[in-house]
Amino acid sequence: MSNGALREVEQAASADKSTPLIAIVGNPNSGKTTIFNLLTGLRQKVANYPGVTVEKKEGECFSQHGKKLRLIDLPGAYSLNARSPDEAVLRDVLLGRQAGTRRPDRVICILDSSNLERNLYLATQVLELGLPTVLVLNMLDVAATREWRIDVKAFSEKLGVPVVPMQATSGKGLLELKIAISRDDIPPPHAHMPLPAAIRNDLMNSRDDLATAGAIHPQASLLEPLYLLSDHDPSHYGIDGAQMQRIQSHRQALEKSFPGWEEQLVNDRYAAVEAICKGVLQRPDKEPANLTQKLDRVLLHPIWGGVCLTLVLGALFYFIFSVAEGPMGWIEETFAALGNWIKTWMAPGDLRDLLVDGIVSGVSGVVIFLPQILILFFFIGLMEDTGYMSRIAFIMDRLMSVVGLNGKSFLPLLGSYACAIPGIMATRTIDSPKDRLITILVAPFASCSARLPVYTLLIAAMVPNDQMSAWVKAAFLLGLYALGTFGAFFFAWIFNKSIMRGVASPMILEMPTYKLPGLRSILLQMWQRAKLFLRRAGTVILGLSILIWFASTYPKTSSEDPTERLEHSFAGMAGHLIEPVIRPLGYDWKIGIGLIGSFAAREVFVSTMSVVYAVEAEDDEDLTPLRDRVREEKYPDGRLVFTPLVCLSLLIFYVFAMQCVSTLAIVKRETNSWRWPMFQLGYMTGFAWLLSFIVYQVGSVMGY
Repeated sequence: MSNGALREVEQAASADKSTPLIAIVGNPNSGKTTIFNLLTGLRQKVANYPGVTVEKKEGECFSQHGKKLRLIDLPGAYSLNARSPDEAVLRDVLLGRQAGTRRPDRVICILDSSNLERNLYLATQVLELGLPTVLVLNMLDVAATREWRIDVKAFSEKLGVPVVPMQATSGKGLLELKIAISRDDIPPPHAHMPLPAAIRNDLMNSRDDLATAGAIHPQASLLEPLYLLSDHDPSHYGIDGAQMQRIQSHRQALEKSFPGWEEQLVNDRYAAVEAICKGVLQRPDKEPANLTQKLDRVLLHPIWGGVCLTLVLGALFYFIFSVAEGPMGWIEETFAALGNWIKTWMAPGDLRDLLVDGIVSGVSGVVIFLPQILILFFFIGLMEDTGYMSRIAFIMDRLMSVVGLNGKSFLPLLGSYACAIPGIMATRTIDSPKDRLITILVAPFASCSARLPVYTLLIAAMVPNDQMSAWVKAAFLLGLYALGTFGAFFFAWIFNKSIMRGVASPMILEMPTYKLPGLRSILLQMWQRAKLFLRRAGTVILGLSILIWFASTYPKTSSEDPTERLEHSFAGMAGHLIEPVIRPLGYDWKIGIGLIGSFAAREVFVSTMSVVYAVEAEDDEDLTPLRDRVREEKYPDGRLVFTPLVCLSLLIFYVFAMQCVSTLAIVKRETNSWRWPMFQLGYMTGFAWLLSFIVYQVGSVMGY
């Protein structure tokens, strides 16, 4: 480890020692994040660990004695033998090596009771670190359906740590967990897995040599060189070139002296885990078919599984249009009343126009879609919490294999339907560098929540007077999402067959048991997303709305015609500048202003149109709902601007175009190069233009 990294670790260790730091660890799908949310509630924040793209989630809670406790939700993993950056972060935090985070004072280790042996592999590694640990036996209700019985007292005595039975989804056992972590005298665990004496001696020699070289701390435990030598990519540690060579030489020497030492240690640990389970776990000779097995017979069926997935997504989009309609109307009326109130109490002038036409119209044009976005995140949280999300990856693995990827690539794509940024960051779980890069390049084709306001506006504008039923709108929206998914698959296939040829990697994916969703956890996730969305509306969208209003108002002309004034403004000039490029797609210069603004973020298209039409309108039309204003927009000769064909062309463009500078920035960070984000911008936007051109020109020839 470099001297600078060591200093960061030491500084983090000395910071805020008065508040105990508790790490929450566990396997993926063990209920770790649900328990973190139960303990912290709204007192949490999300950032990234320094130097990596791994998410860092911290929160606060209070002990039974009113003492503040800091909690950190570490990435889910199956062992401390790191194979990816998120697993490396888990290991480094527990070893006290992670820059910016001091070593935890205590650990809460979550175990899925229905998969005890698998979960105990990581748990025994954590216990060996010697940190005061509380084990949580979560999902006991799921284990009970399999007729499993766990002797909690014997389990606690065998491992030498407190064990708390819990059902996180219902909150059962939360009080007992708070009492356990509030103790000042949590005993250090005494469980140690076998380590052959010869290997132990070699590791001691490696530890001394690597400490001298500065690769590890002089007082490091024997486990640190063990995990360092078993890491196939020690760069996670912040190792320099000379230290890397030393590590490789020690690894080669250990492999020469003890061929297959890693496999031997894994087998020994599993044998020890099996011995623990024999003493504490009672299982029936023949387990009854449980709910998970019964459901998977249908939900993972080659045919019915796809049918069920289509129905689930269809229901999602139906709710987006039907249930969200009422709250959207309330938001629309609230902003209209606010605009009218401002116009009543302020004298005419630029300041009033800025507030009404710029801020109110611009921000309301985006905030109105908050109910639809919350419904989207509710369904995503529901699928994740029940365990259905992994089934979607399994179902899609068959299709992904056709384009040279596997189901693991579909999980980042699925996350990109909420937002491409976390979706692209989630590609770090993909083992193959080729698959990871291809997934990054095609992930923005998944229609993120920022596209939702654009889609719903244009779908509403296609048919006048709301003649399209909610089911038809839902089917149309489902088609747009399917079109984006097809685009991702198509280009993944192109890249696999051309610029990134290689053998497809197999998928190894855990299928968690189905469980009841934790409503509190889902609602908390929705609240966090709502805060992020509103914060964005109150900062980015607000700032851009002001800039767009300014660009649409100045320089002022003496003309009384509002359209002519808009045409000679800075925004009008920019729209006219790109009009020759977008005219073949059916767009006028005003739509061009929206396209330029939406490069900052796709949903800005809606707020841009709100501002542009508010600036252009007469006073009594300023607060006309945008969807009505769009339907009524006409050329000077009386032709409608937003014909169904133009709306369809715009929808096609927004399905495929790269219209998000934040996504380009995260692609640059993930690939460590501007080459790939620029390539992504070029091929996606070019393909979007070409497809929109074909749709509009063919439709025009056919008389639509």
